[in-house]
Amino acid sequence: MRKPVLPSLLIYLASLLPFWVLYRLSDILFVLLYYVFRYRRQVVADNLLRVFPEKTDKERQRIAFKFYRFLPDIMVEAIKMRTISPRAVERRMKLINPEAVTGHLQAGRSIIGVTAHYANWELGIHRLCLMVDEPVVIIYKPLSNKGFQNIYNAIRSRFGAVMVPMKLTLRKIAALRHQPHISMFVADQTPRRQDAYTAMDFLGTYTPVYNGVERIAKLTGYPIVFCHIDRVKRGQYTCTFETLVDDPALASAEDEITARYTRYTENIIRNKPELWLWSHKRWKWKPTTHENA
Repeated sequence: MRKPVLPSLLIYLASLLPFWVLYRLSDILFVLLYYVFRYRRQVVADNLLRVFPEKTDKERQRIAFKFYRFLPDIMVEAIKMRTISPRAVERRMKLINPEAVTGHLQAGRSIIGVTAHYANWELGIHRLCLMVDEPVVIIYKPLSNKGFQNIYNAIRSRFGAVMVPMKLTLRKIAALRHQPHISMFVADQTPRRQDAYTAMDFLGTYTPVYNGVERIAKLTGYPIVFCHIDRVKRGQYTCTFETLVDDPALASAEDEITARYTRYTENIIRNKPELWLWSHKRWKWKPTTHENA
C-alpha cells in the first residue's frame, strides 16, 4: 500500500519548520490536549494510581502535568524526524558510551537491542543508525492502518534502518546470521492474547510481557544491550548502553532474561516517570496464568 499522499505531504512540510517554531506549536498543543480536549486524562490518572499508590494525589497530578508537557514535544519531534539532518541528530542525542555497542560488533558479535517507549525513542533510531556501519534492524508491531505504517517506516528508515514486522523477526535475523548487526526491540509493548508472551510483575501489576527477546537470545547466543534514552532538557537527549546479558546460555532459569530487562525498564520509569507513555493502555487485559493465553 502506498503512503497517504496528503498526510505524508503535511508531515513533510511541517518537518521543514525550525525546532523553535515546532516547540511553540507544542506549547499550543499542550493546552489543547491537557485543558481543552483532556486527552486520555482518566487513562493517565488510572495508570499513575496503579503504579504509584503510595504517592499523594498532588504528587501524581504533578507527574501527569509533566507528562502532558512532554507529550506534544515528542509529537513535534517525531514530525521533525522526516527531514532532520544527520548533524542535528548527533547534536541532539549525545552517546554516553557507544563502545558498549561497537565493542560487540567489532568482535564479530551481533546484538539484540532493547528499549522502551521512553523519552525520544524515535530519535534514538536515527542516532543508532548514524553510530554504526552495520545493519540496524527495527522490529515493529504493525499498525492496523497500513498507510500510516508506511509513513512511519519511511521516516524511521531514512538513515538505513531496516524495518521488519514482528512476525518476520526470526527470518530476518537468520538471513543476517553471518553479518554482525543490531536487532532493536521496543520491549514494553502490550502483547495480543494470541501472541507469545509470559506474565510477571511490572510496575506493581501482573502484566503480559513479550518474551521474544529471550527466546531469540537463547537461540542465537547474542548479547542483550539496553538503550537507555534520557531527556536532559527540551530537545536534548542522552543515550546510555547497558549490556544486560552477555551470554544468554548462562541464564538457565525460565523468564530470567525477560525479567532482567523488565526490571531495568521499570527502574528507569520509576526514576523519571514523566518520560514514559502513560496515555497508553498498558493494562487493557490481564493474564490469568504465566502461560500463553
